[in-house]
Amino acid sequence: MTQTLPAPFDVKLMNMVATTLFLACVAMALAAVVWWALRNPVFAIGGITVQGEVAHNNAVTLRANVAPRLAGNFFTADLAQVRAIFESVPWVRHAVVRREFPNRLDVTLQEHQPVAYWGADGESRLVNSFGEVFEANVDEVEADELPHLSGPDGQAAQVLAMYRVLKPLFAPLDATVEELDLSGRGGWRVQLDSGAAIELGRGSPGEVAARVQRFTHTLTQVVSKYGRKADSLEAADLRHADGYALRLRGVTTVGADARKK
Repeated sequence: MTQTLPAPFDVKLMNMVATTLFLACVAMALAAVVWWALRNPVFAIGGITVQGEVAHNNAVTLRANVAPRLAGNFFTADLAQVRAIFESVPWVRHAVVRREFPNRLDVTLQEHQPVAYWGADGESRLVNSFGEVFEANVDEVEADELPHLSGPDGQAAQVLAMYRVLKPLFAPLDATVEELDLSGRGGWRVQLDSGAAIELGRGSPGEVAARVQRFTHTLTQVVSKYGRKADSLEAADLRHADGYALRLRGVTTVGADARKK
């Protein structure tokens, strides 16, 4: 049997050097290709396709405003940065950015869908359908008669959830919740479209809803004792354990002698 002798050390060394030189040449060639691609004007961002929800933003204007703020080319553009630039535009909630070979970016936008105003009158803040607060030109709001919600910072989602619970509960009174406020101490207060202000008190949505249901289901019967209808309500306080307090237009509990003093 013929035995294979190990290659001499100098042969091994030559093979290693040759392999190293080959790999170095390959790496240099790849680096040259990458450098060419990075410098070649063919791969400069040549256009941006904007699609999705653009009811409040013109696609042409968006491209014109965003393009000067972009850095890099097709390969080096930071997509996270591009997304952040688009999401900084008013009304844009979310942007998805993809590369489109060889030199375009494809952007799909999702806009905020306003469901309520947030904060004091005159503020430019709105609440979207996810309970997120955003700033925009309120004059561009297309939906009529949005409710006004307010509360501590960071509580918009909780206030919106409570509004959605309370809204149908006032249907028996043919009333609409125009304002809902959450105080810093956790107390709820609503104002109806009739102008009536109602203190709901504190508690979980279930506890508050139970008090409201008791109120709406019995109010008509209670006010009828004074010859009034539900729309005569000026204010109510539901924070009592066994009932509620009312103030009705044209009705007073002060005696005649007391009024003369």
